[in-house]
Amino acid sequence: MDKTLIRRRFAKAVGSYSIRADVQRQIAYHMADAIGKYIPSGGRRNVLEIGCGTGMFTRAFLHRATPERLLLNDLCPEVEPYLTDLLANKRIHFAASDAEALNFPSGQNLIVSCSAIQWFDQPEKFLAGCRRLLTADGYLAFSTFGPQNVKEVVSLTSDTLPYRSLKELTDVLSAEYQIVYSREEKLKLSFASPLEVLKHLKETGVTGIRRQSWTRGELDDFCRRYKEQFTAPDGTVPLTYHPIYMICKK
Repeated sequence: MDKTLIRRRFAKAVGSYSIRADVQRQIAYHMADAIGKYIPSGGRRNVLEIGCGTGMFTRAFLHRATPERLLLNDLCPEVEPYLTDLLANKRIHFAASDAEALNFPSGQNLIVSCSAIQWFDQPEKFLAGCRRLLTADGYLAFSTFGPQNVKEVVSLTSDTLPYRSLKELTDVLSAEYQIVYSREEKLKLSFASPLEVLKHLKETGVTGIRRQSWTRGELDDFCRRYKEQFTAPDGTVPLTYHPIYMICKK
């Protein structure tokens, strides 16, 4: 995974992300609700959030919990200005770094990540490594995306991430944690055209792995095939998201 490219693409999208990332917002709210339901208040005292972005999940979480300490992390230092309101709270801090290094303080009651670990080189190693940062009764809660994510685009290009299935994640995590909640779902957005699909992906940073720009011929061919294969009866074209949610106890 080219972390420099990913950081650059998300840095470009940071201004539009909060406006365009409707699915990610829905996922963030679901994750915050699940944490409130499945993790006791004592398990939310000292919290580390991985991949906080512009704070979409963070704000949803803080409407439902009052941690004593909250450390926000993201690969992109460019997101920090979008967290100004949060960082005014002396209990909340921000650190920009590659989270896969796991260079964080131990004693965390909760480590949470929302729509981020699919960008990691070794997400299984990271999730297992979180265990040593948690208290004896600590929790790991995260959302990521499964193999059907943006399947329409993937079927027409070679641009995809190595998404893990819910079963694959469950098999890995069961060795290290007690899984207290897991769920997957398919969410569909509709767009007026394939170009609007690409614009949406660009404005939410999801194009972070594509190195080359589209040539005119490639773009025309992509749009033609997208319309041929996926146009709905109302003339719109879909884009599928495949979120996976997991809450695990040490």
